[in-house]
Amino acid sequence: MANDPLLRQGPDSTDLVLRAGPAGPAWNALTSAGPALFTPLALGVPTLLVAFWMALAGARASTVFVVVGVIAGLEYLIGWPALAFSRARDILRVEFAPAGVPASLRLVRAAGPDDWLTVKTLREVRLTHKVVEPYQGDYKPAVSTLALELVLRGVRERLALPFGGDPQRLADALEALLGPAGVVVELRTERSTRDRPQPNSGWTSGGSASAGSGGG
Repeated sequence: MANDPLLRQGPDSTDLVLRAGPAGPAWNALTSAGPALFTPLALGVPTLLVAFWMALAGARASTVFVVVGVIAGLEYLIGWPALAFSRARDILRVEFAPAGVPASLRLVRAAGPDDWLTVKTLREVRLTHKVVEPYQGDYKPAVSTLALELVLRGVRERLALPFGGDPQRLADALEALLGPAGVVVELRTERSTRDRPQPNSGWTSGGSASAGSGGG
């Protein structure tokens, strides 16, 4: 079987690893605590409106600060479990078992693994390699992203892959692993050119008018 860094073969399964590290509800809740601090910032407008209304009503500054602090705390307490619940659906890896010629697969999410499915449930694997190339004179390098779409029976799972290698190599490795089970593996490459930044529209129109006048 072809090999790829994202495919790791163990004694019982071959795993397509999207993100390594601990998993489970407790770890997911712990890692969501920090990002949840941005929830009060995202909901800052209604909080400021409350503070403004209280100030207009003649409330003292200390009272306004306490109320704003309580609101921000409640927003954080609401945002934390909401973010943890959202992250719980993130897929960390896809397990194919047994390791050689898989007959089953399951998705391992941040909250834990899903149930095992027969490999026939997987209709198709689509890899989309997008390359954004620099325009002429651009000093920034090309940017590549790789997305994986699992076409399961009744549902599609689209995942962003940590890209740092050859997409064709990964496609060949998946074909070697899943081809015997009749799963189609498709690789598509999409290329585009990065947009050239436009100069200030006022300068552009003014320059064009001036050039047109001179040409007449």
